[in-house]
Amino acid sequence: MRQRTYRVVTRGPEGEYRIRDYVSEAEILARYVKIGIDDCSSDLSIRGCPVFRGLIGPMPEDGGYVRYESPEVFEELTKEWAKTKRKKRETTKQNISVTD
Repeated sequence: MRQRTYRVVTRGPEGEYRIRDYVSEAEILARYVKIGIDDCSSDLSIRGCPVFRGLIGPMPEDGGYVRYESPEVFEELTKEWAKTKRKKRETTKQNISVTD
């Protein structure tokens, strides 16, 4: 099993994002309480990762990180993501001829 890096994103006292990386499960377990494991993620890279009390996650992140967020950060980032304008997909009408 390859080594995972766990990333926890929370809010600081001034409202800034605080990001802390843990290089082992033992290191993150010293700070957070494990309440289970992720056994149903459709992303196989995070299946089997721990679930912690008070954190949302695990979520895959670029660079091989496993990301966890505080509920406040998760809610805020989800609202920002939902507000972003997505490029509309253009649909093309195709003339389809049916011949017998």
